[in-house]
Order: sequence, then C-alpha cells, then structure tokens
Amino acid sequence: MILTVTLNTALDLTYRVPALIPHASHRVTQVVERPGGKGLNVARVLAALGYETVATGFAGGATGAVLRDRLAATPVRDELVETSGPTRRTVAVVDSATGDTTQLNEPGPTVTAAEWTVFRARFTALLDGATAVALCGSLPPGIHVGAYAELVRLARAAAVPVLLDTSGEPLRRGIAARPDLVKPNADELAQLTGSRDPLRATHDARGRGARAVVSSLGPEGLLAATPEGLWRATPPTAMKGNPTGAGDSAVAGLLAGLADDTPWPDRLTRAVALSAATVLSPVAGEFDRAAYEELLPRVKITEVPVRDRV
Repeated sequence: MILTVTLNTALDLTYRVPALIPHASHRVTQVVERPGGKGLNVARVLAALGYETVATGFAGGATGAVLRDRLAATPVRDELVETSGPTRRTVAVVDSATGDTTQLNEPGPTVTAAEWTVFRARFTALLDGATAVALCGSLPPGIHVGAYAELVRLARAAAVPVLLDTSGEPLRRGIAARPDLVKPNADELAQLTGSRDPLRATHDARGRGARAVVSSLGPEGLLAATPEGLWRATPPTAMKGNPTGAGDSAVAGLLAGLADDTPWPDRLTRAVALSAATVLSPVAGEFDRAAYEELLPRVKITEVPVRDRV
C-alpha cells in the first residue's frame, strides 16, 4: 500500500472559457470538479496505474463532503480526518484560445491542536503496512511549520521510505529530517538554496539532508541527484497543453519507484512520461494513458559526467 498525505486538501474547480479577458464577463463552456490538493492528485494517478493507494489529510464542511463524495468514486481509499473548518476550493480558469491557466487558491481551514493530534495518530497507524509515503503540498492555517519534519521522522522510525514535496520553510525544516526524496521545482529549489543554477542547487539541496533530490525543470524535464548518480531526464519534444497537475504526476512516478525500489533511470523515465502525458490530457490534472504508453520508450535519460558535477 502506498500512502499519500494532503494536509491542505481542496475541491478543484476548472472553468474553461473561450478567452480570458480582464474586467470582462465570461461564459463558461466547461466545468470540471474533482478532489484536489497535491497528495490527492498523486494518489489518483497511482490508483490509475494499478497501485493500492490510501489518502490521508484533512477535510471538512460542505466542501469537504463533496470532496469525499468525489473521492469515493475513485479506487483511492479515504482515510481523511474531519476538520471543523471547511475544505478550501481552488479555481483554475483555462483560456481555450491560448491554453493558459489562471489559478486562484483559497488558504484552507484552520486546523486545531486536537485535530492535529487525531491526524498524527491516524498517520502513525497507516504507516504499518505502507511501502512508501508522500507528504505533499502547503500547510493549512493552524499547523506548525515543522509538521512535515515531524512526519518524516515518524516515517523513518517506521522504516517507510518517504518523499517530501512542499516549499518554503516547511521544505527547509523537512529536508533536515532526512527524507528519502524531495521534489522541488526550480523556483522552490532556488528559494531553498539561493542558487538559480540547477546542478549547483540540486547538489546543495541534497547536502541539506535528503537522500535524493529530483528537481522539476518544467518543459526541460527532471534533474536527479541520488546516491547512485546524477541524471537528467527529458521528454522527447516540447509538450503543448495544460500543465496543471503535471508535477503531481511526476511525483506519482517517483513514489511508485520508491515503493518498488526500481533503478533510478526507470523511475525518472516513468515520472517524465506521466508528467508529459498530463500536459497532453484534455482534462486538467489527469494523464492521457495512450500518450503515456507512447512516451515511455522515448524519454531521454542522460547521466551527468563526473567532470560536470559540482
């Protein structure tokens, strides 16, 4: 069983309009509603790949009830903890003319100390039988900034491999707790290390405590610094489409590799193919399975020569 944690779940709403024009009224041509938050996105992709997946975190209020109803229609097992505050909504407005997406994210409910205690006990119990765990996304109000570091230590104590995908101070503190893998994007990596050079920043991030660091470089693919070597993984061509959820699909591929202990080149190949297939999907945040299967053998994996390493 693979476990994903989404402390700040969301009900994702995607509106598609012919063209997004500031200060104008718009007629929406399509509405898509689904359970969201990075960890739930990861869980949904893993379940679609055939993995037994359990999702935990928080959900509450009328929005949380809708989220859980939508989640029940998927193969993902719901182990979310109820909160007194309502689950947030995120709104993505897709401009059909350009393909650009404008994102509006609510902050999320304030989680009480008692609710955190219930979640911590739930998380600890779920680690028994988990083959890997992912800690994903932002912290809702009320959760202390060292929460991910605390959860990393619990996973390590249970000998469960742990992937951390967050940003800012929660990432800084979490990486010091020595997760097996962190997956920042280029901006998060620069914020953490102060460097915009991907090789230097990835090397620096790994030196801060993570066993491995996989940096997402957008359309340029992934850069991975691991105990076994340093690799670049790139899609065969630039993908045009909606990038919403592409990073979460990459995390799903990396997490599956962590659970299965597959070689790093294979993990990276799957992650890049899933990410690219998500960009190509007609529905934001879903992956196009046919595109995924077609892309898998075409992802380019390059080991960085020793002389080019920092």
